[in-house]
Amino acid sequence: MQAEHLRELLEQVKAGHIGIDQALDKLRHLPFEDLGFANVDHHRQIRQGFPEVIFCPGKTTEQIIAIFESLAARGNNVLATRATVEAFETLAATGKFPQARYEALARAIVLEQKSPPASKSVLPIVTAGTADLAVAMEAKVTAEIMGQRTELICDVGVAGLHRLLGHLPKLREANIVIVVAGMEGALASVVGGLVSGPVIAVPTSVGYGASFQGLSALLTMLNSCASGVTTVNIDNGFSAAVTATLINRRIDGVA
Repeated sequence: MQAEHLRELLEQVKAGHIGIDQALDKLRHLPFEDLGFANVDHHRQIRQGFPEVIFCPGKTTEQIIAIFESLAARGNNVLATRATVEAFETLAATGKFPQARYEALARAIVLEQKSPPASKSVLPIVTAGTADLAVAMEAKVTAEIMGQRTELICDVGVAGLHRLLGHLPKLREANIVIVVAGMEGALASVVGGLVSGPVIAVPTSVGYGASFQGLSALLTMLNSCASGVTTVNIDNGFSAAVTATLINRRIDGVA
């Protein structure tokens, strides 16, 4: 349930348009709904400004669809991350969510039932290489469903640093920048040394054997000598986007 829906419900009770029992029935699943295998947190929209997100790995397709339906029934925008195309096709086959779409590169199912107000600020999402795009797109899709305007800056890694320099004015204007990099993960330190705002570094599992599925990039980013660089987990574009959006909301005065 969204804050404006709760306010409207309370106003209806106050005006005598609906009874207390009717209101209680509408609030029955607040703050959560027990599906047996999951407790869906319907209170999160009010508490944090965005609804619960479905992390698909480890869940059956039936469980994903049941949670999706529960969230969508409250009028929420719904995001399911790390989803397979098979899960999306099964969801689409129900015919209940014709607006739902599958973002293949981001591996995300997106349902926009209500357009959030566009942010004042733009969030740059920078990738070191094209191979990092899947993680960057997860960040982009996540930020955008939360109302954050984004700009994707691709393939500007340290192997050709001149490619980054033309984008510096945009990066310096931003409140916060997300940098997505695999291999040795050095791009986050470079960007961190060129901008005055914070950088959220996202190590990816891109690289040859000694990169240890992203561990090398993670350690480089954690050991960055550039001030203002903070690091999320390997391939975690979702967490980077949520954190950046929350910071921008505070700065924009909408938190």
